[in-house]
Amino acid sequence: MFVLLDGGMGRELQRIGAPFSQPLWSAQALIEAPDAVYQAHQNFIDAGCDVITVNSYACVPFHLGEARYQEQGFELAELAAQIAQRAAEDSEREVRIAGCIPPVLGSYRPDLFNAEAATPIIQNLIDAQGGYVDFWLAETIGSIEEFHTICDALTAETSNKPAYFAFSLMDSTMDQPRLRSGEAVADAVKAACERDVNGILFNCSQPEVMLDAIAVARVIVDAHSNTISLGAYANGFSVIQQEHQANDALTTVRELSADQYAAYVKAWLDAGSNMVGGCCAIFPEHIAYLDSLRKK
Repeated sequence: MFVLLDGGMGRELQRIGAPFSQPLWSAQALIEAPDAVYQAHQNFIDAGCDVITVNSYACVPFHLGEARYQEQGFELAELAAQIAQRAAEDSEREVRIAGCIPPVLGSYRPDLFNAEAATPIIQNLIDAQGGYVDFWLAETIGSIEEFHTICDALTAETSNKPAYFAFSLMDSTMDQPRLRSGEAVADAVKAACERDVNGILFNCSQPEVMLDAIAVARVIVDAHSNTISLGAYANGFSVIQQEHQANDALTTVRELSADQYAAYVKAWLDAGSNMVGGCCAIFPEHIAYLDSLRKK
């Protein structure tokens, strides 16, 4: 049996008619229509997910702008966690809450990462969400340096909640699976194993590139520990190029039906994953289809 994560909150908010535009992304609904955030969580819960992720991905200066971040960043991240907690508590079954640690200096741009600048923003997200979440999910990690910076912050977190780390992959075909930074997945997985993380995942990349990364990770994880979870949750976007500017325009969504996506997920499970779900443009119908498969 596998753990079923939710899907992409940002595009689900857009789909249900919540305020949604760049650069605010999913934070716009927190500011203007927080009830829509609750509804989006509820849609994924109704679809059968075991975990909902706090809608704090855009509660960073990169999306809010520096002035609004200083004024409202903590408050918005805490509100996002409170809404997730309420949605989980209102569910008729157990739903766990993942605290979200996003790429705080820009998605898909490891070249913009700076540990000194990122650390206080990461800490702010930890402080805002810590009282409401069951575990941490660091998402769309683009480099090994970024992983270590987030891991350091979460290691220092006094509650000692489990921490899972999801790396974003290059979408183009390579000699071997690579992070957005160009670093080998094998090296990232070895680094994560050395830190004794609770889980290693791959996210916000096309589903076609996930299987090779999982295969590489499975070998390394098996040699290190049988307690580290492994998983993937892909996006439904077109190819994201290295020079992508995340705030310039909305990324194009491809046609990816629930059964098509499930075929990829089944391959990940067969390769040894035990945590799966969806990222951007993977909707409740995709999650519901995955839930139906595990009930057969």
